[in-house]
Amino acid sequence: MQFYRDGYRPGDPDIQPAATEALARSDEFPAELDVLIVGTGPAGTVLAAQMAEFPGISTRIIERRAEPLAAGHADGVACRTVEMFQAFGLADALLREAYWVNEVRFWGPSETDRSKIVRTGWVEDTPAGLSEFPHVIVNQARMQQYLLEYAARSASRLEADYGLEFVGFEMVEGDRPVAVTLRRTAGMNEGEEFVVHARYVVGCDGARSNVRRSLGIRLEGDAANHAWGVMDVLATTDFPDWRTKNVVQSAGKGSLLMIPREGGNMVRIYVDLGEVAAGDRAIRGTSAEQLRAIANAILDPYSIDVKEVAWSSVYEVGQRVARGFDDLGPEPPANAVPHLFLAGDACHTHSAKAGQGMNVSMQDAFNLGWKLAAVLQGRSDASLLRTYSEERQAIATDLIEFDKHWSAFIAQPSRDPEHPERGGVSPEEMQAEFARQGRYTAGLATTYATSILTGTLDHQTLATGFEVGARFHSAPVRRVADARLMQLGHAHRADGRWRLYAFGDESGAELQDLLAWLGSDVGSPVNTFRSPHADIDAVIDVHAVFRGSHHDIDMTSLPEILLPISGPLGLQDWEKAWAADPADDIFARRGIAADGAMIVVRPDQYIAHVLPLTARDQLCAFFGGVLRPV
Repeated sequence: MQFYRDGYRPGDPDIQPAATEALARSDEFPAELDVLIVGTGPAGTVLAAQMAEFPGISTRIIERRAEPLAAGHADGVACRTVEMFQAFGLADALLREAYWVNEVRFWGPSETDRSKIVRTGWVEDTPAGLSEFPHVIVNQARMQQYLLEYAARSASRLEADYGLEFVGFEMVEGDRPVAVTLRRTAGMNEGEEFVVHARYVVGCDGARSNVRRSLGIRLEGDAANHAWGVMDVLATTDFPDWRTKNVVQSAGKGSLLMIPREGGNMVRIYVDLGEVAAGDRAIRGTSAEQLRAIANAILDPYSIDVKEVAWSSVYEVGQRVARGFDDLGPEPPANAVPHLFLAGDACHTHSAKAGQGMNVSMQDAFNLGWKLAAVLQGRSDASLLRTYSEERQAIATDLIEFDKHWSAFIAQPSRDPEHPERGGVSPEEMQAEFARQGRYTAGLATTYATSILTGTLDHQTLATGFEVGARFHSAPVRRVADARLMQLGHAHRADGRWRLYAFGDESGAELQDLLAWLGSDVGSPVNTFRSPHADIDAVIDVHAVFRGSHHDIDMTSLPEILLPISGPLGLQDWEKAWAADPADDIFARRGIAADGAMIVVRPDQYIAHVLPLTARDQLCAFFGGVLRPV
């Protein structure tokens, strides 16, 4: 974390000085906006945090409820989501508070008495090496609070407007072509409607999205829903694995998923209530007391004595996905650009068993946020926004297919050794499948296809551990300036900038020539796509990673782009040069070729390209397809 670059100021460095635009903010809802975010769920709050980085872009986020979410809903936070939180500077607080999922333990019918359960095995929750972060548990309300507080501390001072709901829209002429009708749902003027004009509207308003409805888009998929009873309980018990994640299968009494919660005492219990027809709401009448009785029957010979139910619900989730995530339709004209978008549950729904709902929703918004900022700041053409639906609809479709497989597998009854003809799954098969799907449930299976944002695999052999289209897989390095051992990926901030990491020998001519060219040549992408009055790293943030010891590198002898003068005071930035850690060499770990490599990373932390250090024309051509010259 860097601060004091704009001068010394006392107090909490996380609270940014308010920008002029934020100081001018009125209590009245503005008649004109750049971005209107509908809904303060996982997708909406990530998008708000991302847009808050840009005080020059007028953004508001509305919520139909009169107050923030207080409890319940999703709770599983995948490794990939923690990586994203690190880009916002929120991972440390999240990890301090969260429950860390270390193991998954499996329980099934005893061979001697199938009416009772026994532990059948366990697996490591997240296979080693997938991420520097663990899979953790924090309730959705708290996740949203982290992000909303981040937005409120930003220079934008962006805060949610509660008690407002999206009613409908129409397209009009002008530079803010979306005329949105909003309605007040609380307060003295409840029921009052008014119109605001926005450049872009993002519907993050859940599975019953008004934005999706107004676009005439349906969620398409299975006719049946899977019903779940869920309760967060404070209890005493003789069940020995109360503080680990458990998958419990009984003989004929159902199954449950048990996940400890943050704080050391609470546990969430998901009770599988089976499939119900779409529109059948009778299952919603299942009470917390009934869920408790089902859970105790499944857990026999163990039991739980519930002292308090902090939250409970019964819900049905179908595996459905929208045909598109924006307003363009299935066959838009070549020059059309979208103005309304859908994110999160507004465009895809799935079961709780894969633990991906909140996580994929947040990644939707992280994908869209930097693109909106790039277009609104004039750094990219508006056609860039077409890539949001193209990329995320494909990811959601893959998720649905995975979820169908996963939920069907988990829902199988425990196999009775005396009656194998009845089907079911053995404890060994259940355990093996959990281990096999670790990469997906960690949120790390997303790989974007080749496009204007993702290069080809022509030079993948130069860095086999940095897969083009996948997220940037961090590894330890030494910061040259202060010898601090850090994760290289933590240099990436959620600020809309691209990153370029150049790997090679500090004395190597190719690396030195590349760095000199990037910094000084007017034709390099670093200079072509930024304002001449902006900091040199305003659009593309260049870092170098050197082989060998950090002790052998003189910072002041490095090319200027690695010690750039930036900020209002013209201070040097000492955090661009890195060296391999001898104890865990990033060059070996990520398969960097002897000749070195360039790794181009998108603002949402996904790898856009792997190129040779000499590939200047290819680098310029790639950025020329995404950014506008200044």
